[in-house]
Amino acid sequence: MEFKIDTKPTYIVITPVSNHLDANLAAALRQKCNELTENGSENYIIDLHNCLDADERSFHLLTELHEDCYGNNSSLVFTNIQDNVMAELKRDETDAAINIAPSMQEAIDIVSMEILERDLFDED
Repeated sequence: MEFKIDTKPTYIVITPVSNHLDANLAAALRQKCNELTENGSENYIIDLHNCLDADERSFHLLTELHEDCYGNNSSLVFTNIQDNVMAELKRDETDAAINIAPSMQEAIDIVSMEILERDLFDED
């Protein structure tokens, strides 16, 4: 799978090039996040603006990726989800299990707030 990776100081934006969100893409996203985590990255924004449709078999894998990240004290936010993909996420109720932001700026804000919260709790 091909991804565009944009590294920022506190997070990484991963943008799949594929226009179909399926189980293979979700598994590749999970593998990419694992690789990046091994290299010291902690927070991810996955920009799904290229994904025009989705296979609901991928939703379970996205939920697992979300749980992996938060289990490792990392952040993960999905953003720029196309309307028909969002409708599928809602129908499957996956939208309640993962962080979704309507825009990149809101995704950045979520990651920033979570970093701040972790920093504050670590001080205690």
